[in-house]
Amino acid sequence: MFFDEPEAFKATRPHYGSFKGCRNYFAIVGPSDEKEKAGYFGEELVLYAQSIGLNTCWVALTFEKRKVKIKASEDSSLYLVISLGYGENEGNAHRSKTPEKVSNISENSPEWFKNGVKAALLAPTAINQQKYYIEQTGNREVSARALAGPYSELDLGIVKYHFEAGAGRENFSWKE
Repeated sequence: MFFDEPEAFKATRPHYGSFKGCRNYFAIVGPSDEKEKAGYFGEELVLYAQSIGLNTCWVALTFEKRKVKIKASEDSSLYLVISLGYGENEGNAHRSKTPEKVSNISENSPEWFKNGVKAALLAPTAINQQKYYIEQTGNREVSARALAGPYSELDLGIVKYHFEAGAGRENFSWKE
């Protein structure tokens, strides 16, 4: 976690969106093969910060990686950062795909599955592309996979966190 450190957000070329006055952030660092876990646990941080009145935003393309002063092992990577502070506004709602585009939901799906898909659609994803697919594969078994797209493996962790919150972890298990 970095406080009062503005250098990371002085990107020379904003690729997507922009930030003004951002000086606080979480650096999401981990082994290069743990992107999904980074998204899952990063979203837990995001939602906790929001619950105590701070604004957050996942930032992948609008910061300077080389300016984040982390000390990570050689087998670790800086995935992205999460801005933290008091925003000028609460953000904007993003367009969502339909439940049928991101899952095998049907009118016969159990309520917990429908609630999980609805919650997953609220999850933030890179460039709001929602590149994932959730499938009920058994009575209480669910699988989820990342589709091709930027940061989609990391996004899958975020989506799984939201699905669990909506469906209730006691109602299903993940099929790996």
